[in-house]
Amino acid sequence: MPRLIDDYNRIIDYIRISITDRCNLRCRYCVDGDFPFIPHTEVLTYEEIIRFVRICAPMGVKKVRLTGGEPLTRKGLPYLLKELAGIDGITDISLTTNAVLLADKIDELKEAGLKRINISLDTLRKDRFEWITCIDAFDSVINSIKKASYSGLKPIKINTVIIKGFNDDEILDFVRIARKWDHEIRFIEFMPFGDTSLWKSTDIITSKHTEDVIRSKFKLIPSLINGRGPAKVYNIEGGTGRIGFISPVSSHICAECNRIRLTARGMIRPCLFSDVEYDVKSLLRSGSDDAAIKAFIRDVVKVKPERKHEIGSIRKCQRTLRNIGG
Repeated sequence: MPRLIDDYNRIIDYIRISITDRCNLRCRYCVDGDFPFIPHTEVLTYEEIIRFVRICAPMGVKKVRLTGGEPLTRKGLPYLLKELAGIDGITDISLTTNAVLLADKIDELKEAGLKRINISLDTLRKDRFEWITCIDAFDSVINSIKKASYSGLKPIKINTVIIKGFNDDEILDFVRIARKWDHEIRFIEFMPFGDTSLWKSTDIITSKHTEDVIRSKFKLIPSLINGRGPAKVYNIEGGTGRIGFISPVSSHICAECNRIRLTARGMIRPCLFSDVEYDVKSLLRSGSDDAAIKAFIRDVVKVKPERKHEIGSIRKCQRTLRNIGG
């Protein structure tokens, strides 16, 4: 069966699926004030998600990442993982989490088929964590990271958004954590999403600046196990662990894009930086057969923009990351 390929010859073999918009944190760069949740009836069921992935797999999709909101807040996640792991062609199932609830669930998730995990953590200081998330849960996150380290899930990747004046003085601390625990720290440029007033273009710490700070103390060596995707990954000379840089604001990473997103509301989003979405839920719920849904997915992939600037220069997307899926 022909693979999913867009009009710019990018092979789409990776789907990021938001299974809920609910979250147990209130991170300042994601939300401001109150935020209404999607009604339960509007959120894709696990059966709809499983069917969507079963349709995509014969078209070459190999990797699935489950996101949110916070995916661990949704009940029955091990069932979903087990079903996805049983789909022919799906070779990699991963999860992005804030890790607040992870420690008590990690063994069950791994047994169900979870292969890898990304943990979002923007600071190593308890007071700053409480300020940025509006929740006192730092100790729970650190405990979860330690438990994940002993669970055998590898690599454990820690996603860190660097924000000027907030945590840019912790860059080297994160590198030391990577070396000590054999993790991959992925430094991500501060991206403009939602209505939050926290984001300002002047507050962006570019990947180049972060890399320069690290190279002032450590020697970075290009990693030989770089996978397809937006991250530039380096080994740290003289130690374990890796450092990755994701630069969606300061540079074009679009040529390496191999993914589409499925939101909790059932919309396919071809580009993270576009508010254009395509409703596949209506097909899933209207009795459409697999062939019709397959054709719809192919058509959506075909209109994936070449570069984010083709849809307008960097600006705030109207939806927050909890709506899109991180």
